[in-house]
Amino acid sequence: MKLTPGLVAMPGSTVECRTGGWRTDRPRFLQQACTGCDLCVVFCPEGIVRKFADKTYDFDPDYCKGCGICAQECPVDDVAMEAERR
Repeated sequence: MKLTPGLVAMPGSTVECRTGGWRTDRPRFLQQACTGCDLCVVFCPEGIVRKFADKTYDFDPDYCKGCGICAQECPVDDVAMEAERR
């Protein structure tokens, strides 16, 4: 992929390189107050948050960078960031 200076790479571009190994925090989907709004899916810069069932979400640990955007965008605080366990 050719990048033009000043532009951001396409979301989901880390599929070419597993980036989960260097994250320090990981999201935990509490599934307690979730309204099913899908904002965690929409705002994930890597496109690795998935909806599996009504109000049931999870992420792909191989590619999650631990940025916390899913937790920041959740309007009901149903996504918590916790320290990565190694």
